[in-house]
Amino acid sequence: MTTNLANFAALDLPIAPRRRARPPKRKTRITIYLDDEVLDAFRSRAESTGTGYQTLINAALRTRLAVQEAPLAPA
Repeated sequence: MTTNLANFAALDLPIAPRRRARPPKRKTRITIYLDDEVLDAFRSRAESTGTGYQTLINAALRTRLAVQEAPLAPA
C-alpha cells in the first residue's frame, strides 16, 4: 500500500504542540571515589533532611569553592 504525500498533506490533523528546547546541560556525570566515612555522613544527612546525598555533596563543594575564592578582608 503506497501513501500519496499530496493526500497526506491535505488531511486536517491537529497541530502538535511545539516542544521547548532543552535547557543547556549544567551537570556532568562522573565517577568519584570517596572515603566510606564521608559518604556515610552525607547519606545520613540526606536521610535526615530529605535531600539527595549527591545534592548535599555538590552544595558542600560549591560552599568550599566560594570560601576559597572570597577575597580576604584587610587586617
